[in-house]
Amino acid sequence: MERYVHYSDSTRLIIPALDVLLLFGAFRVAGWLDSGSWYFGGYAPFVFAIFALLWWTLSRQYANLYRLDRLISYAEKLGYVLRTFGLHALLVLGVAWALPLPGVAAADVLLVYLLGVPAVVAGRFGLAFGYRAFRRHVARPQGRFVLVGASSSGLELYRFLMAHDTVGDLCQGVFADGPLPAELRPLWRGPVAAVQAYCAGHGTEVDEIYYALPLDRRHLIEELSVFAADHFLAFRIVPDYCGTVRQQVEVHFYDHLPILTVRHEPLGFRANQLLKRGFDIVFAGTVVGLVFPVLLPVLALLIKLDSPGPVFFKQLRPGKRNLLFPCYKLRTMRVGHRQTELQASRADPRITRVGAYLRKYNLDELPQFFNVLLGHMSVVGPRPNMVSQLEEYSQRIRCYQLRHAVTPGITGYAQVNGWRGETRAPNAMEKRVEYDLKYLENWSLGLDLQIIGQTVRNMVRGEENAF
Repeated sequence: MERYVHYSDSTRLIIPALDVLLLFGAFRVAGWLDSGSWYFGGYAPFVFAIFALLWWTLSRQYANLYRLDRLISYAEKLGYVLRTFGLHALLVLGVAWALPLPGVAAADVLLVYLLGVPAVVAGRFGLAFGYRAFRRHVARPQGRFVLVGASSSGLELYRFLMAHDTVGDLCQGVFADGPLPAELRPLWRGPVAAVQAYCAGHGTEVDEIYYALPLDRRHLIEELSVFAADHFLAFRIVPDYCGTVRQQVEVHFYDHLPILTVRHEPLGFRANQLLKRGFDIVFAGTVVGLVFPVLLPVLALLIKLDSPGPVFFKQLRPGKRNLLFPCYKLRTMRVGHRQTELQASRADPRITRVGAYLRKYNLDELPQFFNVLLGHMSVVGPRPNMVSQLEEYSQRIRCYQLRHAVTPGITGYAQVNGWRGETRAPNAMEKRVEYDLKYLENWSLGLDLQIIGQTVRNMVRGEENAF
């Protein structure tokens, strides 16, 4: 959504007229340099008309045609103009190459760009400097405002206006009921209730009221809106989404429509999902193809020699959106104990001698790479708990279900930070959930690689809480 700007109708005429005039001059000079005349080729008027019309259209869309204020920096202005000229050149030179006109060579068009681009940039910057000088020395500031509230969005607005348009936008005061950030304290003029009296008493010194409090204060918004209209002031709302929903909020735009996301979820974007899935397939395929042929036969033989029973153990676990899937592991417990939903504990009599080592070095999780290839699991993600734990902790921990918004993993952020093993200790599961949610909110491929590296180090050293 385009940022709020101040501009007059005169700039709608001055800037495009100046651009066209400068481009026309570039055409004339290029013709003189090329052939000694002020025109080149019989199609020059037609070429210039297309050239200027295309520039007008593209600059209107991409080059902030009417922007003279400093709500964007000079570097941004330059970037907009150069980017638009680049697109313009691609279109013009492409057409010139596909449909050559007699007497108009590509070299001539390039010469026009070499002259026209610096001329337009100089013209834009000259207008901007002149506009700034006019506002500083002749015209009074047009954006003298007061700020109602000291929310994070209000502070961000204040910093932006002060950094980009210190001539045109002057903060006359801040009105807030609670504590203020240090940089706003010298501007404090009283509580929120005092803003109307201040503006009424300083009518010639205030142009705008910025409301930067939660949007649930509807009566205050209506009251200030009516007051601003009665006193010929502009009333503008700086949405304090965090204060409204009491959580961190991200704003995305679908075209010009703002969409609020309460929780930052990088894996909610399809591109990130595809990236993660592609990495999972490559990594799991490499492990299955290179490690399994060497290691699995040895582990299977040790399991068989240690205790009777199958090599593999399969148990239903809740996955993404609580959908159950068969989770595969190497068997580490004796068969026939009939306590498959009972969490393992230290010195658990059900665990075999080989099983204790498999658990200590995380080798019992190896078959879950088949789950990854089948799409049940990811290499990294929240560890899948047992069905009984899902039922128990969904009732006890409010955010527990959120960890099931993504595909579970063989290893996870909670596990590499020491939160694995028994969850009978107070707050043990709460800490796991906390780290799982941190993972969801801060996911990146780099974080996955970091967790995998830490997991490998833990496997080599052996984990104290793995039993």
